[in-house]
Amino acid sequence: MSSYAAIGIDIGGTHIKSGLILPDGKVLASHKTETEASAGKSGLMAKLAGLLQTYSEEAAAAGVKLAGTGIGSAGYINREGTVAFATDNLPGWSGTTLRADIEKLSGLPAAVDNDVNVIALGEQWLGAGRGWDTFLCVALGTGVGGCYIREGSPLHGRDGFAGAYGHMVVAFGGEPCTCGHRGCWEQYASVTALKRLIRERGGETLEEASPPELFARARAGDETAMAIVRLYAEYVATGLSGLIHTFNPPAVVVGGAVTEQGDFLFDLIRRHVLDMTMPAYTAAPVPIVPAELGGTAGMFGAAKLLFDRLKAEQP
Repeated sequence: MSSYAAIGIDIGGTHIKSGLILPDGKVLASHKTETEASAGKSGLMAKLAGLLQTYSEEAAAAGVKLAGTGIGSAGYINREGTVAFATDNLPGWSGTTLRADIEKLSGLPAAVDNDVNVIALGEQWLGAGRGWDTFLCVALGTGVGGCYIREGSPLHGRDGFAGAYGHMVVAFGGEPCTCGHRGCWEQYASVTALKRLIRERGGETLEEASPPELFARARAGDETAMAIVRLYAEYVATGLSGLIHTFNPPAVVVGGAVTEQGDFLFDLIRRHVLDMTMPAYTAAPVPIVPAELGGTAGMFGAAKLLFDRLKAEQP
């Protein structure tokens, strides 16, 4: 067994998922706690302090040394590990000097990045991205986020904010977005958007259906449900095609709850992407595959973020 471990923490608007993780990916302990975001920054920092103490005790009990803490957080994280901006899903979180605060609390190194970036790192390390050191990762959830992994590391851009793919405009003058603009991809490809499609196009029999219920009805042969699934697949493919034209990636990993639908949904997305993408980009196939780690990808990726920082700092 390794003599050291990292704490990996994934901060979401609803839950904090975390683990005490060895360099080989083995989990020594894990916890899932409610974020209780309404308590604001002070409440969230108190929860993180409690987790650091808990894992310190669990590491000691397991006979391993704590190497530090990796954190993935919702929001726009700059290169200094500060939350430059966060939505109201995490009230008061904007401006938090998260890396510095965690290092002060723990007395150990910390590494901090955007939540989708660490999801992509987790999938590369232990999930669907294992076969590639460069690939595109897209997460379809309440919104749409993404990360381009290039030679093993997230592409951060100038300030660290690269990956807001959900705010590419795909429909000029289209649906209003929470960012203040219109026609953003996440207003068509997110799970939130799928729910809106169900309300708008489901008729009396489907308008109250959840996404899993929609897919179940489509699998059973309901033509209205299937029409919505096809339209949603086309919307997802529209953004993916644009990203393939932009990055020319070897592969695309797609995460989010809709990945549970497997090839029933993904085969539709793949066909639409092929139709929308110039032949030069698909002459060699671009695999489009569902993520594998589900809700644990962020905590694994956060630990990997810390391990990568320590490795980079070795003389």
